[in-house]
Amino acid sequence: MDNFENLFLPLTRHHSDEKKSLDKLDFPSKTSLAFQKFFKNKTATYSFVFVMLLFLGAVFIPIFSSHTYYENHLDVVNSKPNMDFWFGTDELGRDIFVRVWSGARISLGVGLGSAFIDLVLGVLFGGMSGYCGGFIDEVMMRVIDVLDGVPTLLKVMALRCLFRGGFFTVLVIIGLLSWSRTARVVRFQVLECKNQDFVLAARAIGANKKRIFFFHILPNIWGPLIVSVTLSVPSSIFGEGFLSFLGMGVALPVASWGSMASSGLQALRDYPWRLFFPVGFIFATMLAFNWIGDGLRDAMDPRRFVEEEGKS
Repeated sequence: MDNFENLFLPLTRHHSDEKKSLDKLDFPSKTSLAFQKFFKNKTATYSFVFVMLLFLGAVFIPIFSSHTYYENHLDVVNSKPNMDFWFGTDELGRDIFVRVWSGARISLGVGLGSAFIDLVLGVLFGGMSGYCGGFIDEVMMRVIDVLDGVPTLLKVMALRCLFRGGFFTVLVIIGLLSWSRTARVVRFQVLECKNQDFVLAARAIGANKKRIFFFHILPNIWGPLIVSVTLSVPSSIFGEGFLSFLGMGVALPVASWGSMASSGLQALRDYPWRLFFPVGFIFATMLAFNWIGDGLRDAMDPRRFVEEEGKS
């Protein structure tokens, strides 16, 4: 009897080893390799450092500055950049330097917050569409096509009527407008992964659909997903600037780069520095996030992992 049980022991061990290998994929090594490749890219590294400094400046500069973003100095209205006001002052004598860094809080907060909404909605909608397939996939993709076909300004105005003004309204509006691209990326990646061997093996050992998606498919599409979300941050920052430029963003006296650019454009001929600094920060931040996204895309390219494994 013992010999009979020992005959099937290798099969049971193989079954358990296969399950463990499915549950514990070798992602840490790939993650560290991706980060090594990313930081070898000088442009992406400098962009990452710039974004980190931008975050630190947005947090600490308004706190420790001798001026506030709402404080008026009517005796120095529209003053040029000087030692007291590094970026000059606006039409009410407010310090543009502090207002730019306060606006960085709004713009970066909207960018990251809307990217999170984009990620959650994109993963859930695109993942369900790709994994279910068939008629459900067809209907869900047609829904996205219809939403993408509606002009952006019309969608913004409709959502603006549904929500009150403020920071969170802008965040939600931009997040609800930008998730369809991530959903398409997730759907495409899920369609590629769901019939591969590791997914079929997970089904064979009895894993349910939720476990297969979150523990087997999703970890294998994290590279393109992170790149897509990273590239959505600059578009969200631009979207916040666009809404604030139209007067549909955060309410005054709260500073944002878009509202500052809107007021600066009116005084471009006489006081160009009022437009130059907020627009310059918008441009530099969007460019930095795009370079970070490009660096992540190169570092997380699956073909590069295959080449590295082949060399080793």
